[in-house]
Amino acid sequence: MCGIAGLIDLNGHRPVSHDTLRSMCNSLFHRGPDDSGLLVRPGLGLGHRRLRIIGLEDGQQPLKNEAETVISVGNGELFDYESLRADLQNRGHRFSTHSDLENVVHLWEERGDDLWNQLRGQFAIAIWDDHAQQLVIGRDRFGICPVYWAVRDGWLLFASEIKALLASGMVSATPDWRGVEQIFTCMAVPGPATCFEGVQTLLPGHYLSIQRNHVDGTAQVEDRTYWEIDYPDAGSEESGLSDEAVIEEFERLMVQSVDRRLRADVPVVGCLSGGVDSTIVVAMANHVLGRPIKTFTISVDDPRLDETNDVAESARHMGSESIVLRCTNADILEQYPALIRAAEAPVIDTASAAVLKLSQLIREHGFKVALTGQGADELLAGYVWFKTSSMMERLNIVPGLTNGLRRLYTRFVTPNYPWKDIVGHMQSLGGRYNAAFDAFGRVFTPRFDFYSAEMKDRVTDYSSFAEMGLNRDRMSQWAPLNQGLYLTSRTLLSGMLLSSKGDRACMNASVEMRHPFLDEDLFDFCAKLQPRWKLRGLRDKFLLRTVADKWLPKQMSRRRKAMFLTPWESLCPNGTAGPTYVEELLSEESLRRAGYFDPASVAKWRTDVRKLRRGSLLRTSIEMSLVGVVSTQLWHHSFIDRSLASLPSQAGTYPHLQSYPMELRSSSMEPVGVSQ
Repeated sequence: MCGIAGLIDLNGHRPVSHDTLRSMCNSLFHRGPDDSGLLVRPGLGLGHRRLRIIGLEDGQQPLKNEAETVISVGNGELFDYESLRADLQNRGHRFSTHSDLENVVHLWEERGDDLWNQLRGQFAIAIWDDHAQQLVIGRDRFGICPVYWAVRDGWLLFASEIKALLASGMVSATPDWRGVEQIFTCMAVPGPATCFEGVQTLLPGHYLSIQRNHVDGTAQVEDRTYWEIDYPDAGSEESGLSDEAVIEEFERLMVQSVDRRLRADVPVVGCLSGGVDSTIVVAMANHVLGRPIKTFTISVDDPRLDETNDVAESARHMGSESIVLRCTNADILEQYPALIRAAEAPVIDTASAAVLKLSQLIREHGFKVALTGQGADELLAGYVWFKTSSMMERLNIVPGLTNGLRRLYTRFVTPNYPWKDIVGHMQSLGGRYNAAFDAFGRVFTPRFDFYSAEMKDRVTDYSSFAEMGLNRDRMSQWAPLNQGLYLTSRTLLSGMLLSSKGDRACMNASVEMRHPFLDEDLFDFCAKLQPRWKLRGLRDKFLLRTVADKWLPKQMSRRRKAMFLTPWESLCPNGTAGPTYVEELLSEESLRRAGYFDPASVAKWRTDVRKLRRGSLLRTSIEMSLVGVVSTQLWHHSFIDRSLASLPSQAGTYPHLQSYPMELRSSSMEPVGVSQ
């Protein structure tokens, strides 16, 4: 993948500052250390940082059509680019590079706004059309590649990361409490709001259309949806296929998806955990290539979370060389500030720091592309809350019993919680209180014990879910399991797993992750299936495990899912005391200065959390909230107010980039195609 940035004048054709565009792109150097390119037109600037993966010698961007009237910059990969290119060539289009993304400028000529429906892969793309005087900026269906945008002083700015918007000097770093509340509601920032005031994330399956008036150059901005997650109405899911046909088709689509994601002009490796998701991906990759691929694995301190032995068993079975990264609590502490700077948001899952470190190891071994098993849990109900919600629903033989139990739990954990019939509110959003609401509600209810009075006032009448643009009409028609899958995908998947634990951690080390389970054809097939293929009794990912039985020994295909979350002790390993920067961030002065949390409550729970039974839901909730406090304070310190702690400078954040020529790492980028 790469990094893109740009700006367009919404009020006319004011000159674009070359220095501004260079600064935006140079802040994304880690995303694309191999090459760069700029294009400047009156009132328009497009910039690109390139990570060479396909078309190594001639894929420089911006890319143009034959007449140079359609110009694009893009981040990501189109996995069907060869068939797209062949079709476009048959239609008379001439290609000047071997880049997969050159298809985009020609496809725009053929399809216009409908081109987004033709693209398959992971991408964030900006296209300028001279004739139409239109700029469009689109994002892939699942939100693998990020896009952020803001409007300032009549300019619309966009980029792969928020730091590029800040580097423009036109967007100031002002906190948005809605982003913080999203983190404490669903452990993610699903958007469109971010933690920065006035900065929005483009939602998955959306594109911005910026249309200029041909007379005066003023422009209108419209956020459009070209695709969204959908399921059949409850009771009308696929029933015409035999069990054997379902299993065979899922297997075929999985192999096809892995095959697509092995297409690159550089070697591809795998990220291997002890679970069935990544193991089946590596097994299929080995099958497609006819040889084992190298794999990379994280080993952590906590024996409850360490899957090293399972990974070793899987690697031996598949014949893959397994390179293991030992990641201690000290490593988490060391990497955590860099993680927050990379993510540009609080990160409650401290294991994301281990992913950042693993990505650095992959790059140190000379690789740029890795396959992961991410997305299987959202596709096929792999999380524990789908099981617990299913069990709770069985209690509804007594009408209203499950909702009553939810109220009792919440009032026990947080007596002062402003309940306001949250169960009824959630039902109004999605038709019923589904598994995802169960997970988020039970885990993060304690946040109200940590918030300051000002923060409580702000969030009392605010709903993160109401702002997410959920398709409530469609959602109310689905089976409860599919409702939970949808909400988990819209929050946890795009807002955290593909962001702070995905793109942001990995591209910080210039490594592209590819996700076979997030294949368009595979998703469409699974979405239509009856829920019993996803969760059967208490057996999660039933269809995947059934197929995995054909590829792997049963002790591998039937392994219980382990949530890869490192605990509160990773930040405070010595009793209630943490390292210097954590103690400074949690000091009364720093907490009051940032304003999100009540110092007395934070101090109380830091002591009391250790009195709770390890592994209990209440202790897990409090620990995650405490990590949320630290990460929010660290984010505030990193981007808003550098006085909260005495952290070292950011030097050395990208050690793998030091070998690149200085001219690539400097601000010497020259614009191409200047017509100003």
